[in-house]
Amino acid sequence: MTQAWRDDQPIWRQIKDRVLSAILDGGIKEGEPLPSVRQVALDLQVNPLTVSKAYQELADDGLVERRRGLGMFVIDGARKGLSASERTTFLKEEWPVVVTRIKRLGLSVQELLKDVEGNGQ
Repeated sequence: MTQAWRDDQPIWRQIKDRVLSAILDGGIKEGEPLPSVRQVALDLQVNPLTVSKAYQELADDGLVERRRGLGMFVIDGARKGLSASERTTFLKEEWPVVVTRIKRLGLSVQELLKDVEGNGQ
């Protein structure tokens, strides 16, 4: 995890988002442990309580579970549930903004697909 904090969100939220991305991208797989709170705090040079808050939010969201004496582990089905949630959020909140911008710029479906496929460069 690299250390590039944004000012628009608390650090614990940014740590949570990094873990969510790692789960979605397969960097942390279901059944695997999360890095220890101490290790993440040391790596990112943040207070361990900040990391603990991020991990607790993940547990509250039902994506990880605490195993006594072992740490936090990604639960089975976390990636699928997270992916479905992210899709819904994208389609309801982000996609309408993108569509409006596409229309404003007068872009065609062909132009967009060409760029997505890497041929537009």
